[in-house]
Amino acid sequence: MDASGFVVQRRTRASQIGAMVAIASVATLIAMPWWGGSDTMRLFVEFACFLVLAQMWNLLAGYGGLVSVGQQAYLGLGGYALVVLANKFNVNPFLAVPLAGAIAGLIAIPTSQVVFRLQGGYFAIGTWVVAEVYRLLIANTSAIGGGSGTSLTAMRGIPKAFRESVTFWIALAMLVIVLALVYVLLRSRYGLGLTAMRDSETASESQGIAVGRTKLIVYLISAVGCGLAGALYFLNILRISPDAAFGVNWSAYIIFIVVIGGIGTIEGPIIGTLLYFVLRQFLGDFGTWYLIILGSVAIITMVKFPHGLWGYVARRFDIQFFPVQRRIYFPSESPK
Repeated sequence: MDASGFVVQRRTRASQIGAMVAIASVATLIAMPWWGGSDTMRLFVEFACFLVLAQMWNLLAGYGGLVSVGQQAYLGLGGYALVVLANKFNVNPFLAVPLAGAIAGLIAIPTSQVVFRLQGGYFAIGTWVVAEVYRLLIANTSAIGGGSGTSLTAMRGIPKAFRESVTFWIALAMLVIVLALVYVLLRSRYGLGLTAMRDSETASESQGIAVGRTKLIVYLISAVGCGLAGALYFLNILRISPDAAFGVNWSAYIIFIVVIGGIGTIEGPIIGTLLYFVLRQFLGDFGTWYLIILGSVAIITMVKFPHGLWGYVARRFDIQFFPVQRRIYFPSESPK
């Protein structure tokens, strides 16, 4: 406490409880290959990929104010980088996953010089157009399967149990690292600048924030994260095609997850991903009605809870498991 009689609090009681629950959960999940089945592990890998994609889109749009409908470009590039590295250059498929994320980030550098020339809605449409360009380029490259795609043949000869266990552990490690990095990033000075830029680029620039550089950094981070998730997703299913990798449905699902969970929060995408998988599990056999129900849920949520489900809970009960703000408390108060 300082001379003014107040303290600056960066942790909350909820965050301390959440940290203990998270540690216990990770410790339990590490042992899943010994107590869980193949289907459970594959489902968790897919869940981790969707959650990482949602966190990357939330970081880009929810905190950076850069609304993109084309992040599937880097998901697809990460997936194809994995296939090329493993099948063509004999790189260990598991080692190829982080390399694929790095390649997606490198490709994002020249791509950003194009899309950053656009603003607002034009930026959103431009990112989708870029994803389509990459899809067409891949579809017309016969060396990697063309439009019909190809299989991850480098995985042949690797025992199924070993492959599934290592893929699961990579997914768990990726999820923990991404959540930790996003949390640390948003609690830093850069995170403050990112949030300020989202609210007003002009005001941010007047306060000395390098808006252009900040945009580029968050765009590249999002590209690397999406590339990692894409590589891991297709490592999990062992096959890739241009339509599966670059389909705009990826953006639709990711935006749905973030919007219903709560945009601009770390907890929101977690809640949104859980809800999406629950709905998919119970409604997957309803055909087109499944998509109609998903759309209806999104509309109802946006009308009833403009800040998302977690946004409502956080505002109503003042609970934050990932506090990124600096909060002031007086001695008579106790943080939650």
